[in-house]
Amino acid sequence: MSTTEVTDLPTPPACVADFCLIPLGTPTASVSKEVAEVQRLLKKCGLKYTMHSAGTTVEGSWDDVMRVIGQCHSMLHANGIVRIQSDIRVGSRTDKKQSFEDKVTAVQALLAKDEDAA
Repeated sequence: MSTTEVTDLPTPPACVADFCLIPLGTPTASVSKEVAEVQRLLKKCGLKYTMHSAGTTVEGSWDDVMRVIGQCHSMLHANGIVRIQSDIRVGSRTDKKQSFEDKVTAVQALLAKDEDAA
C-alpha cells in the first residue's frame, strides 16, 4: 500500500451489491412483510435495483448503495425488528461501466450460442 492515509482513500465511484436482510426473532418464519417494506424503501431511493428469490441487487455509487442498505436496517429496526443479519456481496470495477443487467445479458448471449450450435 502506498503512503496514503487510510482516511484519505475514496470509496469506489460505483458498485453493484447483492444483499439479503434476515430479520431474526420474528414471530413467524415468513419474512415477506419485511421484504415488502425493503422493496418499498428501495422504490423511493432512486437507485436501480431488482429483487430476486434470495435477496436484492442494487447499483449506484458506493456511498449511496451502502447508505440505502443501512437505511433498510434502520427502517426494520424502527418497525420493531430488534436484530437483523445481512449478507452483502459487493463488486466494483474501474475498467468499464457495467450494470447488473449487462452482466446477465453477457451470460445469456453465451448460452444462446450454445443453443444455436445444437
